[in-house]
Amino acid sequence: MADIEQISQLEVLCKQLYETTDAEQRAQAEKALVSFTNSPDCLSKCQLLLERSSSAYAQLLAATTLTKLICRPSTVLPLEQRIDIKNYVLNYLASRPKLPTFVTQALIHLQSRITKLGWFDSEKDNWVFRNIIDDVSKFLQGSVDHFVIGVQLMAQLVNEMNQPDTVRPLTKHRKIASSFRDSVLFEIFNLACNLLKQASKEGVNFNDENKHALMTQLLRLTHNCLTFDFIGTSTDESTDDNCTVQIPTGWRSAFLDFSTVNLFFDLYKSLPPTLSPLALTCLVQIASVRRSLFNNAERAKFLSHLVNGVRGILESPQSLSGANNYHEFCRLLARLKSNYQLGELVKVENYSEVIALIAKFTIESLQVWQFAPNSIHYLLTLWQRMVASVPYVKATEPHLLEVYTPEVTKAYITSRLESVSAILRDGVEDPLEDKGMVQQQLDQLSTIGRCEYEKTCTLLFQLFDTSAQKYQELIRTNTTGFELATQEGRLTWLVLIIGAQIGGRVSFTSAEEHDALDGQLVCRVLQLMNLTDAKLPQGGCEKLDLAMLSFFEHFTKIYLGNQVQKSSKLYRTLSQVLGLQDESTVLSVFIGKIITNLKYWGQSEPIIAKTLKFLSELSVGYSSVRKLVKLDAVQFMLSNHTSDHFPFLGVNGTFSVGDMRCRTTFYTALGRLLMVDLGEDEDRFETFMMPITSAFEFVGAQLANANDGAVWNEAETKRTLIGLARDLRGIAFAFNNKPSFLMLFEWIYPSYTPILQRAIELWYHEPIVTTPILKLMMELVQDRSERLHFHVSSPNGILLFREISKMFVAYGSRMLTLGADIPKDQVYPMKLKGVSICFGMLKAVLSGSYVNFGVFQLYGDTSLEEVLQMFVKLLLSIPLSDLLDYPKLSLNYYSLLESLAKDHMAFLSGLEPQVFLHILSSISEGLTALDTVVCTGCCATLDSIVTYLFKRISKSAGKKAKKENDNFPSIMVVPPAILQQMLSTVLNIIMFEDCRNQWSMSRPLLGLVLLNEDYFTELRESIISSQPVEKQEDMRMCFKNLMDGIEANLRSKNRDRFTQNLSVFRRDVNDSLKTTNNSSVVSSLSSTDMMS
Repeated sequence: MADIEQISQLEVLCKQLYETTDAEQRAQAEKALVSFTNSPDCLSKCQLLLERSSSAYAQLLAATTLTKLICRPSTVLPLEQRIDIKNYVLNYLASRPKLPTFVTQALIHLQSRITKLGWFDSEKDNWVFRNIIDDVSKFLQGSVDHFVIGVQLMAQLVNEMNQPDTVRPLTKHRKIASSFRDSVLFEIFNLACNLLKQASKEGVNFNDENKHALMTQLLRLTHNCLTFDFIGTSTDESTDDNCTVQIPTGWRSAFLDFSTVNLFFDLYKSLPPTLSPLALTCLVQIASVRRSLFNNAERAKFLSHLVNGVRGILESPQSLSGANNYHEFCRLLARLKSNYQLGELVKVENYSEVIALIAKFTIESLQVWQFAPNSIHYLLTLWQRMVASVPYVKATEPHLLEVYTPEVTKAYITSRLESVSAILRDGVEDPLEDKGMVQQQLDQLSTIGRCEYEKTCTLLFQLFDTSAQKYQELIRTNTTGFELATQEGRLTWLVLIIGAQIGGRVSFTSAEEHDALDGQLVCRVLQLMNLTDAKLPQGGCEKLDLAMLSFFEHFTKIYLGNQVQKSSKLYRTLSQVLGLQDESTVLSVFIGKIITNLKYWGQSEPIIAKTLKFLSELSVGYSSVRKLVKLDAVQFMLSNHTSDHFPFLGVNGTFSVGDMRCRTTFYTALGRLLMVDLGEDEDRFETFMMPITSAFEFVGAQLANANDGAVWNEAETKRTLIGLARDLRGIAFAFNNKPSFLMLFEWIYPSYTPILQRAIELWYHEPIVTTPILKLMMELVQDRSERLHFHVSSPNGILLFREISKMFVAYGSRMLTLGADIPKDQVYPMKLKGVSICFGMLKAVLSGSYVNFGVFQLYGDTSLEEVLQMFVKLLLSIPLSDLLDYPKLSLNYYSLLESLAKDHMAFLSGLEPQVFLHILSSISEGLTALDTVVCTGCCATLDSIVTYLFKRISKSAGKKAKKENDNFPSIMVVPPAILQQMLSTVLNIIMFEDCRNQWSMSRPLLGLVLLNEDYFTELRESIISSQPVEKQEDMRMCFKNLMDGIEANLRSKNRDRFTQNLSVFRRDVNDSLKTTNNSSVVSSLSSTDMMS
């Protein structure tokens, strides 16, 4: 009776969870079901639900709960129990073939997961979870419903075996996947192909839902087999067009039998549109089979069958009208070139007909620009790779690319131009809005267009001249509206395409004639720029000006710098047409455009940001920056960087405060330009800083008024201060030598640092103000090129640290007052982001080696003690989970802790025991972090702590202990359990996980072993006893070899010996575990984690 009540109650909860619209009721139901899944008797209750419940939601709950239960690392179910669950699920599916789809899928997922996790489990020399084919064959002999379930079981299992999980380390996953691949996968693939051949021969009524579902599952099963990660490369799906399917050599027979290839082309023709894309996805993988699977003759035959199949589809392209078919077919075409050489393709029979059909298909696809735009990438990839291969083709057969690539180029260009009027007229989506896709396509076109480059340029000349003449006429007659917008849109595309074509120049294949053609293209764009700039006072076209900047970037990359000869025909053309004789005159044009944009486009954040990015790139080049500083326009910028000339610098601009970050880029570029001839010229520096000095004086006066209770403009003061912080950060970043940085430091200290300090105190709760100021201070303590190594008699390093200390303490003490008032979703921007910057700032100054921290205590200066105590208080106010949840905070905290452990152990060891325990707990959490940098930093920190502790203990046991006082630091009373847990964690990672930083892990391990010798002995015996009897002696020898020749000290020579031993130990342990189920070993290790 109680069971029935429990089932009824769970059914009600499941219904509330999945069906109710009341959020509170759903949350309560979810909470109750979570407690159910964590209850000790949930296994028996799940069985009851499956047997007696009629609710599909309850059955789903049971299946998902069982899946979670078998995946818990902390709870390893006995082998007999897992076998029972496996058999129960199979019988349940067999007796209930018409369950709701989501229940069936959940049960199949459970079955595949339990099979994977138990892959290496054996009972009486029998691999109990590997009899997959036998289990599935019973379903394949039943009804259509049973047949579908059988195929689903195989498809899900293949997929499960291919996916790394969170339960096992990656190395364990690869061992399971490799064993599955070698023992079962080929048999499953053959079975799937045979079933598809049988269905294709007999014919299938696709109007029958069951038959349709059956073919769907068979195709998915085949696709899962072909996409299996055969060699453990874990390729990213976003780069699938570069991957090769690493079919094992044992599968050769399936692909030498060309009926497999033909099968999927036949299926594509016979299947309905809902299924035919699946056949094409399989063909995409088949076309990507590794080249080395065949010899030359076999590969040629295989390629011939593929090309003939493609030809058949192109000759009857009606089914390609479906978006899914079209997309997969484009992918198939791209794979032909990614996996085969152009020299092999041209030798295929009927190549000339096939390349003509592909060209026709490409041209038609480009003309229909709105249909499946994401598929165009694959067609352009095919042509790009073929054109790029032309210089390397040794075959005598003609490749005919000179015939078809000009047509493809023309189709792309004209279709983009024709799209402009349609977009303006019909309001459809503009392809230019997707900047990533456009950039990718233009990069591909730049290679395609370089084939028969004269034809490409002739087309661009004609189209550009026509649009430019119409545009000039419209401007002359003051015509606005549709016609003007159409020409601006067409010119935007043309400028982008010209920029990409220039960027596609390859030095070793470009002829001088091509440089001359580039010169004519550049002249046209620069003439257009003059036309558009003259119109800017009345308004401009944002997209066209962004295209101009993109063009400048391409030109700079190719034709500015040392890589291009000054005798290039491009400069001859520019000289003849525009009077631009050399790089300096071209740079003057670019700087003029930059100034024009900054003057007239102050309201456009995209243009300002891109313009400043371009200026910053120009200021980095060694030769270009020296030519730039000689230009009058650059000297004008250095002397007049005010809002009068550059409106985006104004405090009353329309930029939001968040968009003011581009000012940092501007002043970084100006700083680099100023530094070229600055030397130690303080007068020039003072002149440059005058606008910033005036702004600081204004802020200081306003804050003084605020302190005195007088009238002040808070909004303007705040905005000015934010801009100043961003400006100074840019200058500080650029000033990376001692003389320039010293001038900056003496300018800012002590005149203006109190203003920054006061701002932090006043607006500590407004991150929009505090973040720029804290980032400025963080930049000031970065020792770039040893700029902070002041003269031996200079106190500047100490003075800088004291300012950092004051700001850190002021900000931190106020952050602590906020307490728990901050909403959860605002914790990072309101508190943790600023704290993270403070941690990074403190780490930079502590590890910079330009401050002697010993003098603070010597002379009674509390700056160091105060900032370290504030660090501890802030740390205790942050939950441990947050330290790892926010990557920037995590990185800054652990790097700071590493620096403290390295150089300030006296401080750490003097902390209260509970505080030190908190820090050790954070290190323990960090050891298992996914970020390798964090994990490595934790190892270094732990090594410093363990070394210090070991030395103190060794020292206290010696004769010197009698002479010392009894004030032992708190580190000496650390509970043994915490260090024992860390020893267990590090050993577990090294033995059983994919340890990516083995050297770092080895450093603290020796100290942990020496501090916990008794525990290490217990742990070692526990691990050895958990092994099968025949493996115990091997494991004992591994541990013996690990400590062979190791002495009870932490000297460098001894550490290095231990590190070498550990590498051998890890290798030997992995070899020993290859044929052993190590779940019991891991269980043993985790169960003794907290032994004391």
